[in-house]
Amino acid sequence: MAHCYAERVNYMANSAIREILKVTEQPNVISFAGGLPAPELFPLSDIRESYDRVLGAGDPSVLQYGTTEGYLPLREEISAQMRAKGIQAEAGNIFLTNGSQQGLDLIAKLFLNPGDEVLLQNPSYLGAIQTFRSYQANFRLVPTIQGGIDLPALELSIKEHRPKIIYLAPTYQNPTGTTLTVEERKAIARIACQYGVPVIEDDPYGELRYDGPIIAPIKSLAAEDTVIYLGTFSKTLAPGFRLGWIVADQELITKLTVAKQGTDLHTSTLIQRATHYYLTHFNAAEHIETIRQTYKRRRDLMLDELKANFSTQVKWTEPTGGMFIWLTLPDNYDTDKLLTRAVTGNVAYVPGSHFFACAGSHSSMRLNFSNPSPIQIKQGIKTLAEILAVSH
Repeated sequence: MAHCYAERVNYMANSAIREILKVTEQPNVISFAGGLPAPELFPLSDIRESYDRVLGAGDPSVLQYGTTEGYLPLREEISAQMRAKGIQAEAGNIFLTNGSQQGLDLIAKLFLNPGDEVLLQNPSYLGAIQTFRSYQANFRLVPTIQGGIDLPALELSIKEHRPKIIYLAPTYQNPTGTTLTVEERKAIARIACQYGVPVIEDDPYGELRYDGPIIAPIKSLAAEDTVIYLGTFSKTLAPGFRLGWIVADQELITKLTVAKQGTDLHTSTLIQRATHYYLTHFNAAEHIETIRQTYKRRRDLMLDELKANFSTQVKWTEPTGGMFIWLTLPDNYDTDKLLTRAVTGNVAYVPGSHFFACAGSHSSMRLNFSNPSPIQIKQGIKTLAEILAVSH
């Protein structure tokens, strides 16, 4: 049967990364493609005990419907964490979601009409591009200079195009790993407030800091409620929980509540209660520090292997946190075409072209260092260099 779909379906596309990951599920493939945490670091025993305690308390409400905004004690715990970051928030400013990806979708649903413009970095997070495109948005690019932002050009773009929202991942950005400076963040907060354009500050990697000082979130620097902050437990606890949150003003929280009710009513009660137990009965900060130390070693190893195996014509970012390194080859390479050859050689990456909302580079790739083991990193980078050398 030929179905008559809504027009927006024409703007939906499969995630390129998900399709690549299907290919790399073979055990002999070394994958730098996914943005996956290291599963051996999941706090399995602590999570198991959290579920046992919550279910064993004899309170049947842990299996009942819950409020759309989320479990109040967990929202209180998250609001305390936000205040520690300098973000003024109470429980009423916290809205729980099924991962921060749902947060993006709900915000897009509330703000975007077909043809509205979204201002974002280029390259940018693929999941955000997919979400905004599914709501038939048009894209304008935040002018960048060596990983930072051209602030005068940003202000001019806002004046000329009047975007509906600005989307930024300012800390250890996916895919490049770059981080905006404090000065850039202050300027963005000021410009957004001056022109009344909401900023979505997507911060899934903020806790994964390996070098340098802690940098304040844009939202903590904003004088008014122009910044909508997204957080998640996917990178610090477990992505399978699908538990994230939005920090916003009361007016937006009210709208989000209505939007989520029409989507899934509420996020899993049991997951919220177990997460709250974990946060209040185990040392989450110590667990995050273990993650930091492990990922730092893997990042350093990948950077060392890149230096040892690639020529000076190849450039890459050196992130101070997060999960990704952005590698750029000379212009005559096409990483989309090279991917098949790389997978045949049992190594995988994500071609950089997938992260561009508009026309972008075909000579770049994203490499993940958090998931592969040290042995895989050494072998995978060596193999990748050999494949690229033969392909030249």
